[in-house]
Amino acid sequence: MSILPFFPFIIVYWVMYAWKKDKRVAVRKAMDVTTLFLIFSVSALFNLTFETNFGFSLTLIFILIALGLVGGAQNRLKGKVNGGRMFRAVWRMAFVMMSFGYVLFTIFGLFRYFMKQM
Repeated sequence: MSILPFFPFIIVYWVMYAWKKDKRVAVRKAMDVTTLFLIFSVSALFNLTFETNFGFSLTLIFILIALGLVGGAQNRLKGKVNGGRMFRAVWRMAFVMMSFGYVLFTIFGLFRYFMKQM
C-alpha cells in the first residue's frame, strides 16, 4: 500500500461512501488514512532520490513544526489550544503537502533514473 499510496484513498473512499452515503465524510476519512501511507512513501522517495536516510526524520520535523505553528496561531487567536482541531488541521495539510511531494519526487526520481541510463 505504501508503494502506491492512492490505492488506500480509493478503497477507504468507496467503503465510507457505501457506509455513510456522504461524499464529504468519505473524502475526509480517505484523506486521513492515506496521509499515513503518503508519509512513508514520500520519505522513501526522498531517501532514494537524494541517497540519504534522513527522509522520515525530515518529514516528522516538518509535521512537528506545523503543529507548533498551528498551535501558536490558535493560542494567539483564541487564547487556548484545541489539540484535536490542531492535529486534524496539520494532518490534512500534511496530506496536501505529501501528495505534492509524492508527485514531485516521483517525477524527479524518474527523470534522474532515465538520465543515469543514458
